[in-house]
Amino acid sequence: MGVSTSAPDEGVAVVTVDFPPVNALPVRGWYDLAAAVRAAGADPRTRCVVLTAEGRGFNAGVDIKEIQRATGPEAILGANQGCAEAFAAVYECEVPVVAAVHGFCLGGGIGLVGNADAIVASEDATFGLPELDRGALGAATHLARLVPQHLMRTLYYTSRTVTAEELHRHGSVWRVVPREGLREAALDLAREIAAKDGRLVRLAKAAINGIDPVDVRRSYRFEQGFTFEANLSGVADRVRDTFGTDKREDKS
Repeated sequence: MGVSTSAPDEGVAVVTVDFPPVNALPVRGWYDLAAAVRAAGADPRTRCVVLTAEGRGFNAGVDIKEIQRATGPEAILGANQGCAEAFAAVYECEVPVVAAVHGFCLGGGIGLVGNADAIVASEDATFGLPELDRGALGAATHLARLVPQHLMRTLYYTSRTVTAEELHRHGSVWRVVPREGLREAALDLAREIAAKDGRLVRLAKAAINGIDPVDVRRSYRFEQGFTFEANLSGVADRVRDTFGTDKREDKS
């Protein structure tokens, strides 16, 4: 259980997340993931990183139970900062990152794949931001990298999910494959990237990030300010405790 790194092929590092039962990461898990991705990208032998997960789904976001158990703001602050570091580690990785997504990819999972360079998904993969049902805000920055603006807004406000095939039609998922072929499909793409000159690949990653129209780190941190405001006001606890099922009329 935790975060592990392997090197199945020359030039390819695989970072695997495993936090049963649903890969909802505790604060420490987000920091461990960030450290593993940064270390893999910093290794001069690595030319591509594959980010994958074990278990029922790719990522279910933050460990809400850890936040609910906390008596002070430390857990929500830790989750905010840990997510920011993990998302940034994927985006700032010195080499391209391929996300291999199966099952559910929710909340923080969107932050990870939205900052990846390429996404390969299984046919059963679904993507979404249930933040408004979880007493949180954030990762609209990353969802906007996967779907057009108005679809992003609709998905965000409704907490609906979309399938891998739908994202494939929007061009944000490279391939959709059967579940049993996901790892090999992701490795195939990683091998193709890793076959390039290592120095040139790193320059290409830096160049592409440099022309990105959105500063994803600053944009996400802006969103997180509203998450903390929701927590200070008490509305986040109310929504989080009922998973968005509280239908009282007075929610001002």
